[in-house]
Amino acid sequence: MIIKTSASIINLNQPQHYFHWSIFTISIANLIIIALMFIIFWLAILLPFPKGKLEPGHTENEERLKTPAQSEVPESWTYKVRHFFLRILPPGKLLPDRQPAYVASWIYVFGVATLAALGLVIASGIVLAIGGVNWWHESSIGHFVNSVHLWGVELFMAFMVIHLWGKFWMAAWRGKRALTWMTGVLAFAVSILEAFTGYLSQQNFDSQWIATNGKDAINATGLGSFFNLMNFGQMLTWHVVLIPLVLVFFIALHIVLVRVHGVSHPIQKAHGRAERKARKVAEAAAWRGPTRQYDILKEGFMASVIVLVLVVLLAGLLSSPDKPPVTVATWAKLAPADFMGTTVSELAGTSETAHYGPPYNNGSSNVQKIGVSWQMLAGVHQPINTAQTFVLSPLKTIASNNPQLAKALKQYDRASGQQQNSWAQAYLKVVRDVTFKNKVPSVPKANDGPVPVIVKSELYMAQNGAIDADLLAQQPFYGTNYTKPLLFIEDGSYFSSIAKSEHLTGSQWGVMNETGSYPGQPWLWLYTLWYQIPSFSTSANVDLIAIYLTGLGTLLLLLVPFIPGLRDVPKLIPVHRLIWRQWRTKKHS
Repeated sequence: MIIKTSASIINLNQPQHYFHWSIFTISIANLIIIALMFIIFWLAILLPFPKGKLEPGHTENEERLKTPAQSEVPESWTYKVRHFFLRILPPGKLLPDRQPAYVASWIYVFGVATLAALGLVIASGIVLAIGGVNWWHESSIGHFVNSVHLWGVELFMAFMVIHLWGKFWMAAWRGKRALTWMTGVLAFAVSILEAFTGYLSQQNFDSQWIATNGKDAINATGLGSFFNLMNFGQMLTWHVVLIPLVLVFFIALHIVLVRVHGVSHPIQKAHGRAERKARKVAEAAAWRGPTRQYDILKEGFMASVIVLVLVVLLAGLLSSPDKPPVTVATWAKLAPADFMGTTVSELAGTSETAHYGPPYNNGSSNVQKIGVSWQMLAGVHQPINTAQTFVLSPLKTIASNNPQLAKALKQYDRASGQQQNSWAQAYLKVVRDVTFKNKVPSVPKANDGPVPVIVKSELYMAQNGAIDADLLAQQPFYGTNYTKPLLFIEDGSYFSSIAKSEHLTGSQWGVMNETGSYPGQPWLWLYTLWYQIPSFSTSANVDLIAIYLTGLGTLLLLLVPFIPGLRDVPKLIPVHRLIWRQWRTKKHS
């Protein structure tokens, strides 16, 4: 597949640079994204908010917007359902034209900005889906749309994180708003999964590297049997159909809860049990104090325009990365010696995949266990015998037209397992000295039986693209499952050498990085952090450790409203005073 990358004014397809501090390593591109998020967060808090005309406090404004229905039938189901929802979410709350006077900080804007970015991501994603999975690789227009999609995702995740920071320092779970906070955290968690499957659906080198690295963590949890990162079709289905439904549900529920309960009141000091109890009651009640005019539709429109302009500028200036994927054919052509050595290691059963363990086989080299091995409990669901799957089965499809190969395969099949292993081991020792003349390999002689013919035939078959086709043809129906070719490619050193040249390996584990100087997924930094801690990084169970600790951190974030001490942090570190400083100044003036 030929990939045409649209030109960009600023070229980021160049070597990445890294910042090292203590045990931590982070790319400059990701560091810039994180730094910008911090800067935007503090600017949103510190920059003065436009002053508006304050109005005196009044009862809930939805009452004046309600109009009595004519000829209503109180006994009907329709009447009961309608009035139930009107009671919970009347028009005045659903589309408010006023908001509390204390909503006077730019930090409040990032909820709407997040929704605006999400709308752009969905729209560009629909265009990409209409164009097809290869369109953005082959067309300059398609690549530009993909660039819009990429930078839309970056803004969406950045705005969501800033919004989450702001709500944390406001202690926005107060006043019976715990469910509002939890739906926001769940939406954030689902967004990470949605973005992750998007990266896996790219069908380029970066998606290959993320998939082959990420599979170890997913397999360690036992989920690899039905959530296969190397199955492009499955990941695309999760990305465009299944996860968006969950994400939209949580976001919609979060918005409804915000409209029902309103934004949290400013944090006030309370002394004594009675005063604290009164404060809790007041925080849960509707705001009765001064308000200011508010046009929610205008705010949403302006946010959408600004997000669109920013994303189009970023897409035009920086484009998006798209390094071509590695295939068995390109590997065999560009690194034939490595391919031949890997092929015989598959025959000998000495490759990584041969001893991997579930879900591919009954090996144990990549099995992780902390208390219980979920991987072993899940069992083998994608059986792979490396000798048969990667070498012998593909060669048998062409043996009828190659008498020499047919004879070699017949001799190999008739030999005992001990003899087969002896031949493979002998060839392994001499294949490292292979030389090429006019692209024809020459390997020193050894007591290796039919193995030289088998390996040479495998090389020629791979260079013609037939191995790629055969490994994909071994699955029924659609050829979207790249598990077998990617495992074969991963067993060689060529694949990792490209990743190393792109600085995708190392302490950042490759899941967070991107080719060139592009930012990757800085919102995954907490997860990749565990791989940078020496005592964890050297553990055979490092993936499970990272999964468990990240899960614990996510659970703590989700349950902040109910954890004493953690929920009191915003009161102990009064960032909220900066957020509500204009309100406090106006209140006491």
